[in-house]
Formats: sequence, C-alpha cells, structure tokens
Amino acid sequence: MRHFGHISPTVSEGLFHQEPADFTLASPARTLAAALGATLYSPATRPRLAADIRKQAGRGVVSMVLCLEDSISDADVVDGEENLVRQFAQLDAEGPDAGELPLLFIRVRTPEQIPDLVRRLGASARNLAGFVLPKFTESRGAAFLDAVAHTEAVSGLPRLYAMPVLETPDLLHLETRVEALAGISRTVGRHRERVLALRLGVTDFCSVYGLRRTPDMTAYDVQIVAGVIADVVNVLSRADGTGFTVTGPVWEYFRSQQRLFKPQLRRSPFLEEGVEELRTALIEHDLDGLLREVELDRANGLLGKTCIHPAHVTPVHALSVVSHEEFSDAQDILRPERDGGGVMRSAYTNKMNEVKPHRAWAERTMLRAEVFGVAKEEVGFVDLLTAGLQL
Repeated sequence: MRHFGHISPTVSEGLFHQEPADFTLASPARTLAAALGATLYSPATRPRLAADIRKQAGRGVVSMVLCLEDSISDADVVDGEENLVRQFAQLDAEGPDAGELPLLFIRVRTPEQIPDLVRRLGASARNLAGFVLPKFTESRGAAFLDAVAHTEAVSGLPRLYAMPVLETPDLLHLETRVEALAGISRTVGRHRERVLALRLGVTDFCSVYGLRRTPDMTAYDVQIVAGVIADVVNVLSRADGTGFTVTGPVWEYFRSQQRLFKPQLRRSPFLEEGVEELRTALIEHDLDGLLREVELDRANGLLGKTCIHPAHVTPVHALSVVSHEEFSDAQDILRPERDGGGVMRSAYTNKMNEVKPHRAWAERTMLRAEVFGVAKEEVGFVDLLTAGLQL
C-alpha cells in the first residue's frame, strides 16, 4: 500500500517531486508509525464491515481501527466480536485480488480479548496489524502488552503491534500527571519493539472536566488539554531515540454547526486554483477547524490523526505531504559534509538553517517524505486535496 495510491499515475506524477513509497505490514515499525496517517475508526458491529474496509482502502485510507470499546454499547460486545470473525474471514476469502487492505487494528476492552480473538480469527488473523489498548496506565497497560506479546508468540504471526490510548484522569490531574507519565514510559519502554504509536484520547480528557471544544476551536485552545498534550510529548516523544510516535486527537465534527467566529481557511489559495467552491464545502463541513488542528498537531510534535469520518482522511493526508521547501531544507541540513554543524541560508532564501539544532526536525521530515511524498515546487495543499478527492 501507499499514500495517494488511489489516484491515477498521471495525476500523481504531476503532483510529486518524490512520490510516496510503498509499505506493507512487514515494513520497519518506524516506517509504519509514520505512515499511519488518518486512522479511521469504525464500530466493530457494522454489518458490512468487510465491504466498508475495501471501500475506504479504495479512497486512500491506509489504517483503520475496528472498535469493540467506547463506540459500541456494553450489550453489543459479543455481537461485535462475532461480527469481526465473520468479516475477517470474508476479507481473507476475497484474497489479494480484491485489493490491498489497510493496516487493521482491533480496539479491545480487556487483555483477555486479545488471545481469544486471534484464536477465533484463525488464518484470517494474517490481515491483523495489532490491537489498540484503551485507558492505558502503568497498572493496566502491562497486562495488555503482555497479552499482545504472548499471543504473537503462540499464534505464529510474524508481528502484532500495539497502540496504547492515553486518556485516563490521572494524566489530566496535575498532582498525578508526572508519575502517571513516568509509569507509562516504563511500561511501553519494556515493549518498545511492538508499541507502534501512542494515541491521545482528548474526548476522554475533556470529559473529566465536563468540557467539549466547539468547531471554532482546536484541542490547543482548551488549555487544560493543551497542557496534557505538551507533557505527553515532553516525556514520551523525545527526539533522542527514546521517544514514540504520538498521534493527533480526534476531530469530532463533520456537519455544519452554528459559528461564533470567522472561518480559519484563507480564500486566496483556493482562488488561485479556481476551486473556491472546495473552500466553501470544507467550511460547511467544519473541516477548516480540522485543517488548523492538523497543522498545530505537527507543530507540537504529533504525527497522524484519529478520524471518525471518511471526509477527514484526505485533508489530513494532503497536509501530511512534505512541501518542496521543507524537503530542500531537510536535505541541506543532512548533507554529510555538514556533520560538523554550522549555519546556512535556505535554498529558498527565506530562513536560517542551523545544522545541529535542526537535525532532528530534518530527520523526521525525511521520514515523512518517504511515506507521504514530496510535493513539486509549485504544488500546494489545495492541489493535493483536490486530487485526493477526485474519485
């Protein structure tokens, strides 16, 4: 699979200076973590789940979470498990000729579900990338991660990944946050090879204080949430080799709501491309807030995003493509002859590139360039978004 693999080769050639690379479940974990992109969540109870997965893969989705936790009621868990077994069997029977599948994860409720589900999936478990582990803490998390490791060992599967979700009140409460983060760090550190990414449950964070951000606001406008995100990145996503990929929080809105503030999406880029109606559509579906939040996610050290609606996927991916300017700066910083450091003017002559302080940024940028591609010099977000939506 690859990002933007659903658009025609001719269109892709016109957009990319460096096209996105192919990746599979067998690719290195570092590559897969960067490639997750917009991870689309779906309730495990959907009766046409296999068909939905195929459909979304054809629209550019490369990672999905099939949820047995908060998205379904307690009474539906057994039916959800049975449905997953049926739908995975259908996907397996259709085989590779039906098209490549996204990376598929199951969000469980308890550690015991992990070995049980893999046993019941049987041969179709080969299409499973791993599990999403809810309400992850040091005390709860060890049992989940041990269950993933044990299940991988006894099932014969080459790899089962884990994605813990950080969403508990002890992360939000100031008096417990430091120890909670330290405990999570210890726990995931013992399973570093299988923890693909850490996910943020911002909706649960907000619920602790009875809050909910409006479509006019991003997660970073809710200061108590922004503080937790900053501390999670501080402890768990350092660029010194100890850190993990942390993904961006869910954007809850996909239909127009009454607004208090002006739209945050500039008109000029859409006018230049003659697609102002696209800007109008994005605003009508409250996606201008999503776009701003994705930009703030990356500025604050997050990569990828939890999504609950297919309309969110293409905008997230379009904003994840590395610009030609970013790529040029990263290449200059990482040139072997500049290992000793120094400062230079960027090739675009609009900024300073300082080799040592900007090196970690450049390395992360080059990894993103590998999986999302590099846009041509004259290609911008609007071009990428328009191409991604044309099916």
